[in-house]
Amino acid sequence: MALDNPAFSKNPAFAKQGGGTLQAAQAANPSLTAEQLHAMYNQPTAPAGIGTSDRMTIENTVVKTLGSFAVLVVFAVIGWVWTTNLLQSGTGGYALPMIIGMIGGLVLGLVNSFKKEPVPALILLYAAFQGIFVGGISRFFESVQGWEGIVVQAVLATLAVVGVTLALFASGKVRASKKATKVFMIAIIGYGVFQLLNLVLMWTGVLQNPFGIYGAQIFGIPLGIVIGIFAVLMGAYSLVLDFDFIQRGVQNRAPAKYGWTGAFGIMVTVIWIYVEILRMLAISRN
Repeated sequence: MALDNPAFSKNPAFAKQGGGTLQAAQAANPSLTAEQLHAMYNQPTAPAGIGTSDRMTIENTVVKTLGSFAVLVVFAVIGWVWTTNLLQSGTGGYALPMIIGMIGGLVLGLVNSFKKEPVPALILLYAAFQGIFVGGISRFFESVQGWEGIVVQAVLATLAVVGVTLALFASGKVRASKKATKVFMIAIIGYGVFQLLNLVLMWTGVLQNPFGIYGAQIFGIPLGIVIGIFAVLMGAYSLVLDFDFIQRGVQNRAPAKYGWTGAFGIMVTVIWIYVEILRMLAISRN
């Protein structure tokens, strides 16, 4: 998520425009009209030494994003085939691709998040590990009796969430705000603590349900469905933050390399949304 990435938050190219007020600018330039001041204030500034061909644009960010997802899809196929072979062999170990992909993705996700400048090779390597994880977990869910077709449904639902969020952002109907972002930060921290607690309870055998706390029910409604909807909504707002930071970088004429940071942020969020939807569908079928 862009919000957690120092490459976005600490880089001046991604800062909000308008360091002062129109009144202060008018006091310093009394000869300028209000219209001229507004035009000057809305004019983006380019970092020193950056030419037009080396600026971040929506187009080159989209290309980098599509390239990253292409790598993810290729390795998802590898993870799918690998898991299929393990399931058919009957020797166990079918979780190996998921574990390798998850650990590799977690480590590289942290490395990329705290890099001051994006490193394309590390971002593509992250996409590869996450692809193995996504392919492995998708194949496992698809192999469970009664869950057939769940992967196609999860993919379509994820595309729908991303598409609707992008359309709303592009139309200007949804925007990131300081208040909403503060609430999001509190929610994401709480969600992270909940996830950690759930894993501990499952690993220690306190909870026997394969989904842990997610498998509990409140008034006949699986808790996993309620939490899943909440998580998908958080994921959608995280996408808004990703789009907002990318738009800001383009307006401020940030270096083109930061398109990779935008691609990384979107990829992290989309994977999160997909896994949450996959789990929601599985719980609902249970």
